[in-house]
Amino acid sequence: MSATDFASRLLRWFDVHGRHDLPWQQPRTAYRVWLSEVMLQQTQVATVIPYFERFVARFPDVATLATASVDDVLALWSGLGYYSRGRNLHRAAQHCVEHFGGELPETLDALIALPGIGRSTAAAILALAFGQRAAILDGNVKRVFARHAGIDGHPGQPAVERQLWAIAEDRLPTDRLADYTQAMMDLGATRCTPKRPRCNDCPVHSDCVALAQDRVAQLPTPKPRKTTPERSTVMLVLIDRDDRVLFERRPPAGIWGGLLGLPEYENAEAALADLARRGIAVVASRSGSTYRHVFTHFKLDIVPLMVEVDSADAIGEEEHEWHARSAFVGLALPTAVRRVLDLALRLLDT
Repeated sequence: MSATDFASRLLRWFDVHGRHDLPWQQPRTAYRVWLSEVMLQQTQVATVIPYFERFVARFPDVATLATASVDDVLALWSGLGYYSRGRNLHRAAQHCVEHFGGELPETLDALIALPGIGRSTAAAILALAFGQRAAILDGNVKRVFARHAGIDGHPGQPAVERQLWAIAEDRLPTDRLADYTQAMMDLGATRCTPKRPRCNDCPVHSDCVALAQDRVAQLPTPKPRKTTPERSTVMLVLIDRDDRVLFERRPPAGIWGGLLGLPEYENAEAALADLARRGIAVVASRSGSTYRHVFTHFKLDIVPLMVEVDSADAIGEEEHEWHARSAFVGLALPTAVRRVLDLALRLLDT
């Protein structure tokens, strides 16, 4: 099988069955491709579409994004997860304004130098927006090539990844680079799926090694399983007489970096002791049911502690902010914090 034959079969299939109406394809600019590629990391297309549409309505180009506050960016990102992606977009946009006249650069090295852009994302921008000959290797494409070429080993292992990159570069056609790149994405997303792949509808199934060897379900080789760590925390939902809730700004790095969150403690006793130390009189307090939030690498059990106070003026550190309940919609809050707030405040209202 030649690289030309692989690409020609894929492109014939794409012309009929590919996805041609995704919102970032209309128009397909470098900015829209970049934004969609970052949002689609670890996230399904159906989830991304409404976030993408809201984001480009508020930030239609690189320059608008660069001049926005990081809080405004993260507020629109809230609920999409992996918040470092939103912060990196903002930083990269500022860099583009400063060094590239508000446009994305058109070379692989310059794109990779931007915050949050790796080799595959950079290649997607070059191929989709500029028609350059650059190979991508996202999760969908890794799965397609691991199966089609019969590559053993977890794709995250350096030696296996090098093999897959070599295949990706070898299969590139000389023309229709944007269509070929989108076709590879579409093939992995709609036919060569992780579970229940539609092999009979695949345009390259006739020479797929995994299919011939009845190993489609075994490839790509899964990542070795590890026990998922479990953690626990108490989140303080502190409410004053004006129906305001206390938030604190999380550090720039780490989980939910830069977003607003609720003060956290090891247990309820530690939270109440901290309030007493600050001279804050508690009117009423009670704990809610545990809410479990699952991250990629660990599980977090959150117990909301609802505390009502007349006044908490003693809490005046720079990282703390009071916000009325009516203003929560516009805040840059992680999904887990919104869920905990919703559970806690509904309990208080009963």
